[in-house]
Amino acid sequence: MIKKDWSLGAGLKDRAVLVTGAASGIGRATAQTMASLGARVAALDLQETVREVVSELDGPGPHLPVVFDLADSASMPALVADIQARLGPLWTLAHVAAYLRRKDLGDVTEEDWDAQHDVNLKGSFFLNKAVGEAMIATGRGGRIINFTSGAWLSGPVYGSHVYVASKGGVVSMTRGFARAYGPHNILVNCISPGQIDTPMQHLDNLPEIVEAGIAQCPLQRMGDPEELATVVAFLASEHASFVSGATINVSGALVMY
Repeated sequence: MIKKDWSLGAGLKDRAVLVTGAASGIGRATAQTMASLGARVAALDLQETVREVVSELDGPGPHLPVVFDLADSASMPALVADIQARLGPLWTLAHVAAYLRRKDLGDVTEEDWDAQHDVNLKGSFFLNKAVGEAMIATGRGGRIINFTSGAWLSGPVYGSHVYVASKGGVVSMTRGFARAYGPHNILVNCISPGQIDTPMQHLDNLPEIVEAGIAQCPLQRMGDPEELATVVAFLASEHASFVSGATINVSGALVMY
């Protein structure tokens, strides 16, 4: 009998991982978790503070800070090529980054729509494509893990109409990439967080909205970013070798499907 490694993140040691949104919240927790499991982490964010995050990462590395605007879709193939030149072939994309601009539905402008969709949906599509094509070229397979929002199913609350529309698109996009890349042993999945205690959760949000979400959750609390990071580690590991095209609900039963 072949002895199997059942440890968290089995198979991630010395593999290159790209984590977006790595300056804070779930992205930062994911970068820290991946590094602690022995991966080489490219930590990407629009914020320069991602350099400080990388300086604090555990593991042997090397790790790489990447300051990049995910609305710049045209530069993504070059971005991926540069990361691979520095860290080696990409094994995992953990695409956590997103942009939320809260507004009442009647106040939403075309610019509001474009700003959020350019990052959340268009940027996601072309980043998935750039990473997937690089993985196909190396012939080693890989893992692409996108992030949606539990509201893609339940509907928006308090000014998140455009954001949630873009996140619904991420679910459908993920399924399309899973079909296209499956023959290359590239597994593409999506994580659907519930109410997680991150800076975005509190961004322009009303305290009573936050408290209402906690009250509605059967666990009676918000999730921690680390509780999402370990799910990313599972999907990136050898243990998820037959999981693809899935949208994994990590909401403490706030959302059920």
